[in-house]
Amino acid sequence: MRNSKIILNMLSSFLSILILVLVVFVFLRAGHAAYDLGYRIFTEPALEEAPGRDMTVELDKGMSVLEIGSLLEEKRLVDNGVLFALQLQFSDYRDKIKSGTYTLNTSQTAKEMMQVMAEEEIEGTAE
Repeated sequence: MRNSKIILNMLSSFLSILILVLVVFVFLRAGHAAYDLGYRIFTEPALEEAPGRDMTVELDKGMSVLEIGSLLEEKRLVDNGVLFALQLQFSDYRDKIKSGTYTLNTSQTAKEMMQVMAEEEIEGTAE
């Protein structure tokens, strides 16, 4: 009887330590993923080196940041549309993107594309 209590206590301790190690592992992985995402939001490079390829995109009035990101990903101007949407959301250009037709290049960074899409007079129809 006494031996079974000792074994049960040892198993309980082992299980507690195992759960603690798993929790620490999950927190470390989540922290690493959060750091990587934050780093990419502010330092994502252009897809290609200059001269790159010119692509024409048309932004409709009322497009959400996710729709803009998806469009740029479809046109292969950015690697990840959701990441672009986050970059736009955290930038000074969040409420300054205008509808119209723009010529963007694969050698432009996300910030450079935002600058082009936020200007008043751009090639095409800026409204």
